[in-house]
Amino acid sequence: MSENENEWLEASVTVAPEVAEAVAEVLSRYAPRGVVIETTSPDDWEHGPVTVRAYVPYDDQVGPTKRNIQAAMGHLNQIHPVPPPTFRRLAEADWAETWKQNLHVLHIGQHIVIRPSWCDYLPRPDDIVIHLDPGMAFGTGLHPTTQMCLEALERRVRPGDRVLDIGTGSGILAICAARLGAGQVVGVDNDPVAVRTARENIHLNQVQDSVTILAGSLSEVGGQYDIIVVNILAKVIVELLDAGLASRLSPGGYVIATGIIADQAEAVGMTMEKQKLPLIERQQKDDWACLIAHRKA
Repeated sequence: MSENENEWLEASVTVAPEVAEAVAEVLSRYAPRGVVIETTSPDDWEHGPVTVRAYVPYDDQVGPTKRNIQAAMGHLNQIHPVPPPTFRRLAEADWAETWKQNLHVLHIGQHIVIRPSWCDYLPRPDDIVIHLDPGMAFGTGLHPTTQMCLEALERRVRPGDRVLDIGTGSGILAICAARLGAGQVVGVDNDPVAVRTARENIHLNQVQDSVTILAGSLSEVGGQYDIIVVNILAKVIVELLDAGLASRLSPGGYVIATGIIADQAEAVGMTMEKQKLPLIERQQKDDWACLIAHRKA
């Protein structure tokens, strides 16, 4: 047991954008809450630098975990230039305050507006406003992968669609799908903190009648969907495809997959093709790719 179940050890590494995915992959081995990749400006991902943060429970294993992270970053430094990680102990409330310093009202696509719950904003008539309090969960709209997912949903969602959001994090993509007119949306995440945060954001946005948040992963989800959106690491997307993701897609449906570093996109695309999900679109922002595959009707 931790000394305080709401206390965490934050490990952070600031690197060039092209190294961020490798650092995130290594840190994710030790961080049950996953990792966060952030920059001080949503328009400056290409030039960086960016900071990768991981959150580890502050319990009786925190010492060995810290040493393992330091050793892992040392090994990675032999391949890429990576500085030693920095650490700090913080409460969950402190983590939220850190996010608040970097989040602001953000316009994405044609009509989507991400409004942090503590920011004032006067919407325009055609705005689709998503109120957000990320808590200790992924999905703020800042990262290029989240932005590409939101833009793809804006292009693809049709009234009444059934949408599945795997790795829902803060629930931002599920909420967006509902706001775009989807009839039924299911968000699923294996992190209990993300599940709680997503459910809170669902109620904050008053879309609980059309959005359901489940704990777990693909195996906990039944039925078929017109759109499946997956914003996770490339290796997890491949694992989901191998586990039968294509069978959950309705004929004529789309898979929107991102969280993919650009040089890993080909491998993910090949796995999609093997699952009879031919690629119809590829988007790229900075070093990140978004793949859209289509199941023929």
